[in-house]
Amino acid sequence: MSDGIACMWMRGGTSKGGFFLRDDLPADTVQRDAILLRVMGSPDLRQIDGMGGADPLTSKVAIVAESTRDGVDVDYLFLQVFVDQAIVSDRQNCGNILAGIGPFAIERGLVAAQDGETKVAIFMENTGQIAVATVATPGGIVTYAGDARIDGVPGSAAPVSLEFRDTAGSSCGALLPTGNAADTIDGVACTLIDNGMPCVVLRAEDVGATGYEDRETLDAADAVKARIEAIRLQAGPLMNLGDVADASVPKMMLVAPPQNGGAVTVRSFIPKRAHASIGVLGAVSVATACLIDGSPAAAVAQATDGKVKTLSVEHPTGEMTCVLSLDDDGQVATAALLRTARKLMDGEVFA
Repeated sequence: MSDGIACMWMRGGTSKGGFFLRDDLPADTVQRDAILLRVMGSPDLRQIDGMGGADPLTSKVAIVAESTRDGVDVDYLFLQVFVDQAIVSDRQNCGNILAGIGPFAIERGLVAAQDGETKVAIFMENTGQIAVATVATPGGIVTYAGDARIDGVPGSAAPVSLEFRDTAGSSCGALLPTGNAADTIDGVACTLIDNGMPCVVLRAEDVGATGYEDRETLDAADAVKARIEAIRLQAGPLMNLGDVADASVPKMMLVAPPQNGGAVTVRSFIPKRAHASIGVLGAVSVATACLIDGSPAAAVAQATDGKVKTLSVEHPTGEMTCVLSLDDDGQVATAALLRTARKLMDGEVFA
């Protein structure tokens, strides 16, 4: 494709990627995906012929359009562009990239900015759920400068508050698709859970890890990776996800007792490489698992009391705090997190 395509490159949370308006890409998904593979430079481990950063966390795409749904401002489709395979997957949300959707929608004129802050209601097409982002807009203009800090990102930026509603079972049909707090797969107790992100939560020690390794150590731990991949492949059908051999879900979450005053320690696989930190919705699903009696997460976690629970999820580069509000039945009703975003480039990309 010789003509340029309008694109904004943004960091959202601890990820980054290309943000596009839906109308600027082909409606045909085959044509669209072929273009996005070219834009990212996939498949190639270095992604040398594209914009991708040779890492799943920097090979992501957001497609945004004005919404016709009541009470919703914009529709957001997330696409994971694989680095080393010619695959573009829409089988998951991305809560980190979600942090950039509100600012992008305002910058592109899809949402009118208010003075001070602007709330943007976002329909997540991948799972049919709604999130509300609160964006800093002093004087009616998006600002990326601020004092908010999140682990995994140097420096500070303007805060982006994200509130998730009705995310339980977004991909799997139920919070616990098997109906069990724990299922045994290959002799390992696992919680199969989906509160915005399909995850398999298991104790790190049960698969030969400690739960405190850094990313590089885990990526080099072939025996551990082989074991959790065998579990993942069996968990997929149990979670109503079918054959997940080439899918980006479910994510694998290895949990251990907290070390730094948090609620739980997590090492996340996404799904075949270790995550540098943890995904937003992955953290929500793990935090939720910590509240389920009989789950591996609950066995190692330290949760707060009350109907509003603040759980700090420790990960390799720091922590992510999830605030979970419970309904009268003790079920998670809403989840809120603090993220940041920054515009990196606005222009045209070529495929």
